[in-house]
Amino acid sequence: VQLVESGGGLVQPGGSLRLSCAASGFTSGFTFNSYSMSWYRQAPGKGRELVATITSAGVSRNYADSVKGRFTISRDNAKNTVYLLMNSLKPEDTAMYYCNAALYRTTYWGQGTQVTVSS
Repeated sequence: VQLVESGGGLVQPGGSLRLSCAASGFTSGFTFNSYSMSWYRQAPGKGRELVATITSAGVSRNYADSVKGRFTISRDNAKNTVYLLMNSLKPEDTAMYYCNAALYRTTYWGQGTQVTVSS
């Protein structure tokens, strides 16, 4: 399974970005629809932090307290893509953002997309 993130960049505080993660290469009878999808982030000198998760059918979504009310995770199972809409961005949101697909004990990671919030 391959996960390719896009949509990162430099944005001013208070601005918005939408990250995308396109998934492909599913085998073994499982499809994108089978996987719970998440966004993680890692700031310089810090550990990787779970930002948001959406279940396979998109029914349940969970967010880190630090992004609740500002970020929205969504998925389009027809396009094998998961999104992260980030509003009211703060300098502390600066990090490399990673897409993750998880099913039982199997997990896949993308290469990441950099988000920098600075004036």
